[in-house]
Amino acid sequence: MELEDALLSLNRVAATTMIINEFTGDNAFELINEVISPALENIGRMWASGEIALSQEYMASKICEEIVETILPAESPARKDMPVIGITTLGDEHMLGKRIVCSFLRARGFNIHDYGDMGPEKISQKVKEDGIEVLMASTLMLNIAYEVKKLRLIFEREGIKTRIIVGGAPFLFDRNLWKEVGADAMAVDAMESIGRIYEVLGVSQ
Repeated sequence: MELEDALLSLNRVAATTMIINEFTGDNAFELINEVISPALENIGRMWASGEIALSQEYMASKICEEIVETILPAESPARKDMPVIGITTLGDEHMLGKRIVCSFLRARGFNIHDYGDMGPEKISQKVKEDGIEVLMASTLMLNIAYEVKKLRLIFEREGIKTRIIVGGAPFLFDRNLWKEVGADAMAVDAMESIGRIYEVLGVSQ
């Protein structure tokens, strides 16, 4: 059984065993980049083409997140060079999109601060306290999408250099909305968010 098959069948034990058997103690990122990420990216493509349900993609990402936490704990020194990422829905109560992106990024070894549905004022304080380099904002409702503009104004007023990447239905419907609200970039899905993070930071993957 391949990792991808184990993930799609939600076989947590098989998926975990495959990775643990290959883990030597210092090859976590090698496993993430060469085994876990390709499997997740292919699963993401399967969802995009309608071959699998969104729930399957989410659960696959969640299982991989748990595996990565095992081989690369949050306190691991190996994570210190990874960008520090924050994620929020900015008050939107629809959390599935955020959860998928969060699990996908954690499965890639990123340091993620999940701010739930915090609004602009609270978020601006948290990004300063936590040293957030990139803030991901996932929204389903158009009125909430415009909260990004408010957040950008607060960032400018307070001299916060955190980059903002947006995603969700309003930004898919209007592909120029991300520019209108002052975001630095838009990601169509969890897989695309990886490239966007490095893009807005001006570094190579």
